[in-house]
Amino acid sequence: MAHAYIFPGQGSQFSGMGKNLYDADAASKEMFEQANEILGFRISDIMFNGTDEDLKQTNVTQPAIFLHSVTAYKTLANAKPDMVAGHSLGEFSALVANNVLSFEDALMLVSIRAQAMQRACQMIPSTMAAVLSLSDHVVEEICNGVMRETGEVVVPANYNCPGQLVISGTVKGIDIACERMKAAGARRALVLPVGGAFHSPLMLSAKEELTEAIEATHFNEPSCPVYQNVVAKAVTNPTAIKHNLIDQLTGAVRWTQSVEAMIADGARNFTEAGPGKVLQGLVMKINKEMVTDGVS
Repeated sequence: MAHAYIFPGQGSQFSGMGKNLYDADAASKEMFEQANEILGFRISDIMFNGTDEDLKQTNVTQPAIFLHSVTAYKTLANAKPDMVAGHSLGEFSALVANNVLSFEDALMLVSIRAQAMQRACQMIPSTMAAVLSLSDHVVEEICNGVMRETGEVVVPANYNCPGQLVISGTVKGIDIACERMKAAGARRALVLPVGGAFHSPLMLSAKEELTEAIEATHFNEPSCPVYQNVVAKAVTNPTAIKHNLIDQLTGAVRWTQSVEAMIADGARNFTEAGPGKVLQGLVMKINKEMVTDGVS
C-alpha cells in the first residue's frame, strides 16, 4: 500500500500562512529566514501579516506557497514517500520532497517562474475560468471550436477532478467559451480572479525564460517517482523531469489523470503538505476510497 505526498499550487494562500511553523520549530524558522535572504525581501512578513491583495501577487504567491509546503513537509520526520506529485507550482515542492532539487535551487526557480509569468500576464489581456459539471470531452470540443472559429486562444488548463475543469485563454475567448459551456449544460462557467492565462500558449514567453534557468540547474536522481502534470505518469529520469517541468507552463495540469495513475500504481494514502486542503478534496472526488490527511 503506497503512500503518496502531494503539494498544492497557486490559490491556497492565506494571510498568516506558515506562522505556526515559524513559531513552533527552529528548523522551520531557519528555512523561512533562508528564503528571505535568497529572495531579497522578507516574504515571511508578507505571509504572516500581508493582506489578501498582497498575497495575490504572483511573485509573492508562488514562493510563499512553495516555502510553506516544503517547510511543512520537512516537519514530518518519518516521511518516506513512495511517490510524489504537485499541482502546477506544487511540482517544485514535490521535487524537493523526492530529492531531485535542493530547497535553495527550487526556491530560485520558483521565483524566476513567478516573475516570468507575471510579465507574460501583462502582455495580453487573459484569464481563466472554472467549468463545472461538463465532461472533459465536451469542454475540449468547445475550446477547440472557439479557437477554430474566432482565432482566440482558449484551452483546457487544469483537469482537477471529474466534472471540474479550468480553461485558460484570452479574455474575449474565455467569455465566448463560458457562454457556450453554459449553453451545453455546465452548472457553472465562472471567470476566476487570476492575473492571466496560466498553462496556455500565452505563457510562451515565460516558458522561454524558465527554460534557461532550469537547464542551468542540477537535477538529482529522484528517491521516488514524481507524477508530473503534463504526462500524468511516473517519471524518474532527471532529463525527462526537466523537460516536463518546462512544458508545464504552456501545457495542461492533468491532476485527475495523475491521481488515477498513482492509484493504479498502488497509492492508497495521500498526504497533502502545505496551505489548505484543496488537493485532499480533489483526491476524494477522484476516488472516495482513498485515505487522505494533511500537514500545514
